[in-house]
Amino acid sequence: MPQELTAEQAAARLNPQDTLGMPLGPGQPPAFLRALGVREDWTDLRVYGALLAVGTELFSRRGVGYLSGFYGPLERALRDSGVDIEFTPADFRRFGPLLAAQSPRVMTTVATPPDADGWCSLSLHAGGTIGELHRAGADPDRLLVVEVSEAYPRTFGLGEEHRHALHVDEIDVLVRSTEAPLALPGGEAPPTDVDKAIARHSVDYIPSGATLQTGIGSIPNQIATVLAEGDGGDYGLHSEMFTDGCMKLHRAGKVTNAGKGQYDGVSVTTFAFGSSELYEWLDGNSDVVFLPVEIVNAPEVIAANHQMVTINGALAIDVHGQVVADTISGGQFSGIGGAEDFVAGAGLELTDRSLICLPSTFEKDGVLRSRIVPWFDAGAVITTPRHHVDVIVTEHGAAELEGRTVRERGEALAAIAHPQFRDDLLAAAERASKGRSPVT
Repeated sequence: MPQELTAEQAAARLNPQDTLGMPLGPGQPPAFLRALGVREDWTDLRVYGALLAVGTELFSRRGVGYLSGFYGPLERALRDSGVDIEFTPADFRRFGPLLAAQSPRVMTTVATPPDADGWCSLSLHAGGTIGELHRAGADPDRLLVVEVSEAYPRTFGLGEEHRHALHVDEIDVLVRSTEAPLALPGGEAPPTDVDKAIARHSVDYIPSGATLQTGIGSIPNQIATVLAEGDGGDYGLHSEMFTDGCMKLHRAGKVTNAGKGQYDGVSVTTFAFGSSELYEWLDGNSDVVFLPVEIVNAPEVIAANHQMVTINGALAIDVHGQVVADTISGGQFSGIGGAEDFVAGAGLELTDRSLICLPSTFEKDGVLRSRIVPWFDAGAVITTPRHHVDVIVTEHGAAELEGRTVRERGEALAAIAHPQFRDDLLAAAERASKGRSPVT
């Protein structure tokens, strides 16, 4: 049986020089991380995580280093404040093997209180930490700290092999708290005209019966809204992240998960992030199953779904079709996550489609700039290679790139760029003909 301690007592169990592993975002234990942030005696604490979702002083303390696999607003703020933070380039599916290679002495997560049989649901996150949580709990030389709170939804895995829970007998230290998961704003801003136009072009690629993967943000939410209000249906869901848009499709009766070919009858995800309304809806809801990321994001599993349509975002595209999705001017903005796996997975079957959606322009220093460019500047970091890209969607239409030459790609992208930038793109496309460089 675990030792029940307060968050402060649990924090005292770490050595000034130690290693700590934690899940991504909504799997992070709030009270425990805040208690760790109170300590000031760290000499070399190395923390492995991603997409920080807990406000804590821990990462601002001298002697604490944070290795993140995905930057969110808190990581960007930490970086800009000059603390010891580093980015580890890796897609979400590699988080598990990389964490196992580090084998942190202490592993931690948040969960629900144990049920009558002693099982603590892992709630909003399966991800890439499940294996390492079990290994830490089984190793007498390591420490497994689990924070449990009634405010977290009890969610489910699939069968005995993927139970999506820890048993109390595995846990070394159990911390009881009343903390709730970080909720993203439920009252989302009204969609812009650009969002609506991108959604209209996108749904043309989503037939009834399709299996969907969607990300977070105003564009995927608007696509979900259009599908929820439309005539189509019988959709399946196989998505790295379960969002409010996914819930909206369920509530509209549009999701049946029938005949997906993979995990029929249930929506599949590896973590959920959204509003408090979403978390309440997920509590006790067996229509959604949480599986490890190495299953959910495996390209061969994605490709095995019936009529898979993946929907992801980007920050910039060049005439070759290369996609920059996680950096701005070479600086880290987010991370690779599962986007590349879902783009590549959908590309393994000709009946599947991969949509990458973005507004055609952005404004910087009062100047309108194109997100579709003739070529990238020095220092650009490519997220998705050109040979994996299928369809690019902006408010001006959709460009189908798969199987096209570089010149044809440039012409198709020029057609969906803002009119102000089309001539430069067409000129670059012409220069790129016959395998030449578009760069002047």
